[in-house]
Amino acid sequence: MTDRALVVVRAGALTTVQDRGRPGHAHLGVPRSGALDPPAAALVNRLVGNSPDAAVLETMLDGCAVRARSAVTVAVGGAPCPVRVGGRPAPWGAPVRVAAGEVLEVGAAVAGVRTYVAVSGGVAVEPVLGSRATDLLSGLGPPPLVDDVVLPLGPPAGSPARLDTAPQPAPPAELVLRVTPGPREDWFTAQALDTLTGGTYRVSPASNRIGLRTEGHTLERARSGELPSEGMVWGAIQVPPDGLPLIFLADHPTTGGYPVPAVVHPADLPGAAQARPGTPLRFVRVRR
Repeated sequence: MTDRALVVVRAGALTTVQDRGRPGHAHLGVPRSGALDPPAAALVNRLVGNSPDAAVLETMLDGCAVRARSAVTVAVGGAPCPVRVGGRPAPWGAPVRVAAGEVLEVGAAVAGVRTYVAVSGGVAVEPVLGSRATDLLSGLGPPPLVDDVVLPLGPPAGSPARLDTAPQPAPPAELVLRVTPGPREDWFTAQALDTLTGGTYRVSPASNRIGLRTEGHTLERARSGELPSEGMVWGAIQVPPDGLPLIFLADHPTTGGYPVPAVVHPADLPGAAQARPGTPLRFVRVRR
């Protein structure tokens, strides 16, 4: 086995392999998946000299630790956290050299939810439908990491960035999501739509890679009955029987039978990936 590999020392609560996902397979019932915060994943890849589609590690809240079998360059970004290499403090948001046998420790996030770890050469697990991403809904891609798993690495593709640190947006203290009307806006009362865009919600602890759940005022339907299942997109706001908006994220199902009154602007979805439970949330209606 090649020495270009990482050994998982501490997997953490939920660490997965992610890249840019599997777009274009919704007609087969396959979600897009991929990194929930694409700009953060793309940045750490640039910092270590990888191509934008190289696979990274996405770790949630309590971080992870990996041992390098050979010397590699790493970068940690996304949710801010302490970083240690070989037991020594190392910078977050900058390329760092890790010697063969040293352990990279990614600590608990001090803000935000999801931290990204890029390694020179990228994580080279076997791709499925053109992607190495872990999809928690369909089960495609590698399973979430566990201790002692060995992750192969690809050959370095480029030189690390020459900088001390790269600026990254702070996780949101308040999540503001721009929305446009959805295909089933007419299934809700006018008062319900005013409630959606005029009130304040909070991010629910029940949120995950499939969807961001909310706590707050329920939305009243103007029509009863059920919909046949129809196509769903990343950012669709679906309203299940409890009346609380649910925002579909990367591992969302490709179809659903609950009405969608609005859709979140794609540029605002990375912020949703970093919003902690309890974060205030407002929906702002914009023109198409």
